[in-house]
Amino acid sequence: MVPVMNDTKWEELRLAMYSLKNLCPQWRTKDVETGFIPEWDKEWFYHFRNGGYKSIEWVEIRSATPKQDSTVREILKKIHVPGEKIDEGYRVFGYTKPGQEVKYIE
Repeated sequence: MVPVMNDTKWEELRLAMYSLKNLCPQWRTKDVETGFIPEWDKEWFYHFRNGGYKSIEWVEIRSATPKQDSTVREILKKIHVPGEKIDEGYRVFGYTKPGQEVKYIE
């Protein structure tokens, strides 16, 4: 796997999501080493950075309402992170496969 995010970008994402207060979305990660995907969480300030960012293959961000979805999308575009739109919201990549095209949220 090839890293496409660094600690600075992860912190930028974490702080941006935390700043949304009432519109703060839920998230879950996939561990690049074990494949483990925990339950959805909503606590961005401590839980998201707990253990560091090195093992995050991706983070899914769940949009519960159209307003939350559009707000999250604008933030992801602004901070320019690699990812894609998924049914539940957005997936931001920490790693990709070698040779995989990296797209950014538009």
